[in-house]
Amino acid sequence: MTYRGRHRRRRRGRALRAGLAGTAFALTAVATLISTSQATVADDPGALKPLTSAADTGPLRLTEQLVPPDSLDRLAESMGGPVGVGAVLADADRMLRTDDECTSDERAALPVEPAATRAYCWGEDDTRAVRAGAVTTSGDADADGRWGANRVILSGWSGTGDGDGGARVAFVDANDPERLTYTWALLVVPVDGGRDYRALGSDLSGLVWYEDKLLVTADDGRSLYICDLDRIQRAGVDAEAVGRVPGGFAADGDRFVLPAVGSYRLTGGPEARFAAVSLDRSTAPDSLVASGPVGADDERPTGLWRYSFSGDPGRAGLLATGRDGTADADAAYTTRMADVQGVLSHSAPGTVRSRWYLARASDGPAAHGSLWRQDTDGTHTARCGADETYLCWSGSAQSLSLWEETGEVWSQSGRMLFSLPLSTIDSSLE
Repeated sequence: MTYRGRHRRRRRGRALRAGLAGTAFALTAVATLISTSQATVADDPGALKPLTSAADTGPLRLTEQLVPPDSLDRLAESMGGPVGVGAVLADADRMLRTDDECTSDERAALPVEPAATRAYCWGEDDTRAVRAGAVTTSGDADADGRWGANRVILSGWSGTGDGDGGARVAFVDANDPERLTYTWALLVVPVDGGRDYRALGSDLSGLVWYEDKLLVTADDGRSLYICDLDRIQRAGVDAEAVGRVPGGFAADGDRFVLPAVGSYRLTGGPEARFAAVSLDRSTAPDSLVASGPVGADDERPTGLWRYSFSGDPGRAGLLATGRDGTADADAAYTTRMADVQGVLSHSAPGTVRSRWYLARASDGPAAHGSLWRQDTDGTHTARCGADETYLCWSGSAQSLSLWEETGEVWSQSGRMLFSLPLSTIDSSLE
């Protein structure tokens, strides 16, 4: 039985790769129709420029503020005590469709080159009034790729109204790659000393799950909120309200809430903001990397920077801070690339130089974006189609998340959740 099952999985895997290759071929045909004016919107951004002066890196300083433990304990007690990630996954009763069940319109959100090797699509009913944000996985949370015994993907979604709607995370049971199931948790902020909570408004353009903490972008990119995966609470009242209601607590129809336990706030001026974040496990210590928001019409360069995580066992999942509760950027760069929606940094085995992977947004709702790799020596990008355009990446992909244990990079765009090996990305970049 074991060998027959393995052969069936291999045959299905070959069929999936063939199907995705066919999708990529069709999308390549679309990409060749992109006009020359679109294809030249972003010229070669060149090499990264290191920032070394305090004037340049000072605005990237973060101030840490933690919610008092008494407030968190009061909320937990009034909601019946925390539940674990395993309990959330046990309630996962919604299912992602596999690539062969997705429509051609949904698959149009996939990258052309390099092509995805695994792809799934979310249900229309679940995602009609929300938009896709960032992705992180248990491959970020722990080096062995699992949280306890489970492989998990966390997918961020937000309301469609300028980041003011409640942000929620889909907890995806990824133990069986042929059957991904999920359920929702609403992100909330304790108020009134832990007697109640409010919804966290965020577009979730950045998510990083490290150890037992989930860091999420918020406040229009000026903050990172800290959520504790050991403090997930069950919302006992099924209602559209958020917070304390007659009979208990509600979460806008979701079954779980994930309370914030603190935040990091950028201390610089209005131009100091987060656009995307991800985890880099190739540094020592592990680090959080970030990019800033700069539009195509903005003449400013885009900032890229990193912070180290703490090695203190008592500060699991938190950034390294000084005695004053601030965290400074360990390294910072600028790039001439604009509209960066996804950032990833990783050093190749046996090297110390970091390679930065940047996903650039598309110029229109039906267009593709581009994927670039930069370091202090230069730039590389993938090309596709008869006209060798570099508009080959998913147009609205919100993040890049490397599952270190498997070597896969995960992202999502539209209603598509997809992955491909980092080695495939590197092979495609000229």
